[in-house]
Amino acid sequence: MGSAGSSSVRVATLNLWGLQGAWEARRSVLVDGLRTLRPDLVAFQEAITGEGYDQVVEVLGPGYHVSHQGVGLLGDGNHGASIASRWPLGEVGEVDLHVTPATADYPCGLLAAEVLTPDPTGSMLFVAYGPRYPWYAERERELQALAAARFVKDLLDGRPDIRHVVVAGDFNAVPDSASVRFWRGLQSLDGTSVCYRDAWEHARTGDPGHTVSPRNPMRSVAGAPPEPGRRIDYIMVRCVEHGPTLDICACERIFDEAVNDVWASDHFGVVADFSARERDGRPAR
Repeated sequence: MGSAGSSSVRVATLNLWGLQGAWEARRSVLVDGLRTLRPDLVAFQEAITGEGYDQVVEVLGPGYHVSHQGVGLLGDGNHGASIASRWPLGEVGEVDLHVTPATADYPCGLLAAEVLTPDPTGSMLFVAYGPRYPWYAERERELQALAAARFVKDLLDGRPDIRHVVVAGDFNAVPDSASVRFWRGLQSLDGTSVCYRDAWEHARTGDPGHTVSPRNPMRSVAGAPPEPGRRIDYIMVRCVEHGPTLDICACERIFDEAVNDVWASDHFGVVADFSARERDGRPAR
């Protein structure tokens, strides 16, 4: 886990599922679990804020700098992506990902924050990403992936001091879908290509790592039909000429078991541990 002068960074992502289900019981599981995990950076999806209430602060407690999605929200205006960081945040940007009328049923958006990570890690852009959710909505997810990747590229073109980009969130698509293949550098979209390393695939090759699963009874509470399970939640790190700018040390699922018969969310989360390298490619100490 990272700290001042450390080269390690722990990143987590979790769909909080708003206040649905037995929230008070879920809240207790989340608070205890996150206190044990002690992530440095967290990308939350479907987090509730507004009118003096902040669900992210409630589950994480003090010690984090927090930013919330402010564009592309639905009528309630308080259900979207959030970023939490142990380190101060610099510039924050957003993209409204309502790319077609079909996306109007979900608070599609991207929230990107500059994280003032201490040396030797160096400055980082942390992106919380939330595209459209239905199984059949891959066209919209392709357009959203393009808009997101182009936003990051344009931002980096003006900020050569940012050394790393980590994108995390509920991508709502399986690894072999066009939108996720695009992120992974396996195909282009509309003449554009990028490459991000999927932390789970890198650390746990061959493990399906389903983050929505029939084992989780909250899926039926959420209205999802029975299914064999899918991996749709990711943590990815941007690659340059010779691979990712951060070494991927480990990746695990989180909140993938009940605690006293209470499930934390209708999704399982993901946590990844990264290590920075010196600018010449050697591991940072």
